[in-house]
Amino acid sequence: MQDEQAVWREQQRRAVAVRAAALEADRAAEARRAEALLDEFVRLAGEAGLRPHVLSARSLDGRSTYKTHVRGWYLKSDRSVAVGEDGEYYVLTVAPSLRARFTGAELTPSAARLIVGAGGGDGEPIPLQTLLDRRLAAGDRWP
Repeated sequence: MQDEQAVWREQQRRAVAVRAAALEADRAAEARRAEALLDEFVRLAGEAGLRPHVLSARSLDGRSTYKTHVRGWYLKSDRSVAVGEDGEYYVLTVAPSLRARFTGAELTPSAARLIVGAGGGDGEPIPLQTLLDRRLAAGDRWP
């Protein structure tokens, strides 16, 4: 009985490891496809003459807005996500900070997903390609 349980636990551990590795590989492949879309957007935005802006980020509680040191283009009208001039994807929420009020908030690029808002529950999931196309079509008339 003891040996059967040990064998079963080992099989389960291996199965979990295989599923985790497959999930990680899928996420990495998705991130590579999203990066290619973002790089193409930056190229097309430059060709179209879209001016990048200094991005702002909101505090997690939504009470404060901070300037950042990143220039780029907002992808959603609520200014919650953006692509930087460097082709990186940014989620524009940061921890509240008194220091950031004076020096600006530091942004860290996030891994882009092909479906923005997937699994988030705080908005409508939308394909990244759709956001990029809308942003290009809007030109400099973006909120």
